[in-house]
Amino acid sequence: MNLQEELLNKLKEDETEIIRIRRHLHEYPEISFHEKETATYIKKYYQQLGCPIHDCGDGYGFYIDIDSNTAGPHLALRADFDALAVQENNNLSFKSKHPGVMHACGHDGHTAYLMVLAKNLWQIKDKLRGKIRIIHQPAEEISPGGAISMLKDGVLDGIDQIIGLHLMSSMPTSMIGIHKGETQTGRASFEIKLTGKGGHASMPHLSNDAIVAGAYLVTMLQTIVSRRINPFDTASVTIGSFEGVGSFNAIKENVTLKGDVRIMKESTRKLVKSQIFQLVNGLQTSFNIKASINYDDNYPVLINNEQLANEAITALTKAKLPEVSTVMDPGPQDPSEDFSYFSQNIPGLFFYVGCMAADQTNHPHHSPDFYVNENSLLIAAKAAAIITLHTLFK
Repeated sequence: MNLQEELLNKLKEDETEIIRIRRHLHEYPEISFHEKETATYIKKYYQQLGCPIHDCGDGYGFYIDIDSNTAGPHLALRADFDALAVQENNNLSFKSKHPGVMHACGHDGHTAYLMVLAKNLWQIKDKLRGKIRIIHQPAEEISPGGAISMLKDGVLDGIDQIIGLHLMSSMPTSMIGIHKGETQTGRASFEIKLTGKGGHASMPHLSNDAIVAGAYLVTMLQTIVSRRINPFDTASVTIGSFEGVGSFNAIKENVTLKGDVRIMKESTRKLVKSQIFQLVNGLQTSFNIKASINYDDNYPVLINNEQLANEAITALTKAKLPEVSTVMDPGPQDPSEDFSYFSQNIPGLFFYVGCMAADQTNHPHHSPDFYVNENSLLIAAKAAAIITLHTLFK
């Protein structure tokens, strides 16, 4: 039996442990930057294995090192562990016990597979080459994210490359997806406050209606994508909140708009931002109002290293995992991901493992009925194990 077969067999034996850990985390979710008990639970697992723990970053992030004490690559594996402010609407025995908080994006599964994979790698470290850094990252969901402070604290010091994955409820559970190059969108968010002059609804000529100005702005912002972005590029500008509640017979003096930007090229990011500021400045002149913009350029475009992607595809295809029907290219993905900060600094690979329900029903990420087919957890652990060993021994 070779080392890969040994590791995969151990993971299969530990499948129930992966599921048990995932269900515990699912029952006790914590939102971004508040994951104190989650971090404590994960750390306790490693402490029982005798693994030294290194706190890292401004939040509850940490890492452990699995060092073979022999020459070889230095590889990092990363999983996120924060939950979302979502009220769960599932009939599960391990449904969230925290009202208004739910693991609605699969981070409980990411953490569970990586913990058990790390345990098994720790137990065979004398048979490995190089070093593996296991990174448990908080606060992926909310800007500025947990990755950036861990980076500033040296989490990738001495690391050659990094691997991460995401469970995907839109993909069949037997499917693994790997895309090369620009893989997930970069993101920005903004808040625009418009101030006019309030007054009586019967005398609009004596007032300056902020709602009318805001309504024009919403429409004008849509022209950025339709008239300023190359049709072969990717971008979206969304106004997700328009706060202008008042009285039916009063002209509103103040409104606040909140929006979201997604792009697939960093050059497009600059263009969209400049256009938003230009339109808002023009609005001030056109409607004789005052405007302020709070613009947050946050997660970069996630770029997969082409060589790492090709090597992973080769290794996974060659392994012929019985649980996997295909390794395919799912194309670029619309959501943003702060793993992108890591892959900005060193070569990175972020891939996908399908977790669609067995009956093929739709349970979208971030929805109250988000659902993970737990057969995907072993697939995630095995896939990461295969890529890890390939990287260490290539």
